[in-house]
Amino acid sequence: MANTYHQIYIHTIFGVKYKAAILKKEWRPTIMGTLGNFINETGSKTIIVNGVEDHVHCLFGLNPTKSISELIKEIKSKSSKNINDKNLTPKHFEWQRGYGAFSYSRSQLDNVYNYILNQENHHKKQSFIEEYIEFLYKFNVPYDKRYIFSPLI
Repeated sequence: MANTYHQIYIHTIFGVKYKAAILKKEWRPTIMGTLGNFINETGSKTIIVNGVEDHVHCLFGLNPTKSISELIKEIKSKSSKNINDKNLTPKHFEWQRGYGAFSYSRSQLDNVYNYILNQENHHKKQSFIEEYIEFLYKFNVPYDKRYIFSPLI
């Protein structure tokens, strides 16, 4: 796209279906790398992907020709298939419907990167749901507690 310039940094958060803590530490680096590769395949640029047993965080530069919802749908679908094809979980694997997406400026990237890098230590003090609600509050996003990663969706 000639004469089109952009700088769009997005931090997404999404969880395992039913909040199941099944992303085992021994294969987590593989799935995080796979998610990063799938983000890059969309034309976006992965900065970092990391997570814990029940959710992941992705920080990337968004390709402006893709919507965030398209990108998330694509990487969730491809990564679920990859996890199931490799039989990494005892049962059929799925990501929870829905996600959080938050934008940042370039000056904030180091802080966001370090936050995502240190997920394991962070979650010794705070649950995924507490963290997620804190993000919604921090970004002034209205929400209904009944639908925060409800098992029905």
